[in-house]
Amino acid sequence: MKFLNGITTLLMYQLVGEVTTNLLQLPIPGPVLGMTLLFLTLLCSRRVSSALDTTSKSLLNHLSLLFIPAGVGVMVHLDRLAAEWIPITIALILSTLLTITGTAAIMAIADRVLSQQWSAN
Repeated sequence: MKFLNGITTLLMYQLVGEVTTNLLQLPIPGPVLGMTLLFLTLLCSRRVSSALDTTSKSLLNHLSLLFIPAGVGVMVHLDRLAAEWIPITIALILSTLLTITGTAAIMAIADRVLSQQWSAN
C-alpha cells in the first residue's frame, strides 16, 4: 500500500506540472516542473513520507529498466545517428560541460550560504 501511495504522490506532482506548463505555456517539460514542485515541498516540510521513501527506493532499485526504451530508440535510429554524429557529439560535449559548470556554481553558492548560516548559529 505504501508503494501505491508513493507512486500516486509522484504522479500527482507530474500531473500538476503538466497542467501548469500547458496552461501557462511554459517552455519547460511538465515532469521537470512537477519534480521541482516536489523538491520544494520536501524542502519546506523537511521530511520525506514513508510511502514516498519506499517508492523512491523501489524505483531506484529498478532504474536500469528505464534505460531500455532509450536503448531501443538508439537501435531504431542508428542510421540517423551515424549520419549526424558530429552535431550530436558537439551537443553532448557542450551540454555536459554546461551541466558540470552549472552544478559546480550552484554547489559553490550553496556551500557559501550554508557556511554563513552555520557560522551565524
